[in-house]
Amino acid sequence: MHITKFMILMLILTGCSVTPKDNVMSALKQAAAESTPMFGHQDDLMYGHTWNVTKENDHSLTRSDVLMTAGAYPYILGLDLGGLETDSPRNLDGNDFNLMREAAVKHHERGGIVTLSWHLRNPLTGGDAWDVSSKEVVRSILPGGERHDYFMGWLDRIASFIISLQDSEGRQIPVIFRPWHEHTGSWFWWGAGLCSAQQFNELWVMTYDYIVRERGIDGLVWAISPNSMSSEFGKWEDRYPGDEYVDIVGLDCYCPTYQAQPEAFSTFRSDISNCLGSLQTFAENHGKILAVTETGYEGLTYDKWWTEILAPAIEGFPIAYLLVWRNTDEMPRGMTHFYAPWPGGPSEQDFKELVDNGKLKLLK
Repeated sequence: MHITKFMILMLILTGCSVTPKDNVMSALKQAAAESTPMFGHQDDLMYGHTWNVTKENDHSLTRSDVLMTAGAYPYILGLDLGGLETDSPRNLDGNDFNLMREAAVKHHERGGIVTLSWHLRNPLTGGDAWDVSSKEVVRSILPGGERHDYFMGWLDRIASFIISLQDSEGRQIPVIFRPWHEHTGSWFWWGAGLCSAQQFNELWVMTYDYIVRERGIDGLVWAISPNSMSSEFGKWEDRYPGDEYVDIVGLDCYCPTYQAQPEAFSTFRSDISNCLGSLQTFAENHGKILAVTETGYEGLTYDKWWTEILAPAIEGFPIAYLLVWRNTDEMPRGMTHFYAPWPGGPSEQDFKELVDNGKLKLLK
């Protein structure tokens, strides 16, 4: 990562020092300006189609399905904190948190960027993130709610983990923090059908205030990520906490597997184009960075997915990065649950073609 000469000059003129967050923001803006999004992959260093560092207790953290396919690491490494809130030693996908910490630091020191999501459990019912049996969960953890103090203990663990992400010189590394994702859907307990817009915004601000103002963590780039909707996407703005609390506006949009090809591809192109168009206007009006925070096609069952479906769908949008979901090693699910290429897998050559053509930025 590097910042532009213009950014350095402006910081010198204003008497400001360059912070790690400045470096990340500058790299993201440069990628967007060049129309070459950084490529991201969830859990890339943690496991792949045939390997798993937690199961092997492998601290080298050198393997990557993307690296073994295209010759370079993804620029963005996605990791999830789900499970940390209950003091579990492993996250919801089985990753050892100590190894996750090492992976985040190594990726940063290689020049990459780390993004953290959080599929946390339900603090009211005890269920998982997908437990939508109660519409009272968000209310219960806001100030004055019966589970507020309990939940603040969860936030404390998250903040402590983020603080522990330090480089070899003891400096906290910058990360993109993306809490409360896909909040315009209703499959998570913080979703649109489970709380009011005011409650969601209060939840976001409470999270921000505790982590930034109370715990003093100022190296975070905050990303909000509504999910694609077939109609009335613009209503997501009701669930926006304010410019002070957000740096990136992103979109979570997957190519549907419940539809047959080519209908699924038509749906994906329409959804991602319409939603990114709306978000681009918002980002430009509010001075925010645009990203595709989650996307992909499970199983990559179309050999030309990358060059014929994804690339045309995002072409022309000033996207800083896009992140595809994980490649599980758990069999037999691993035969269908993957979103990035792996050696010998479907679409391997097509992905390399997209990279070679300069359409995606990898960490070289």
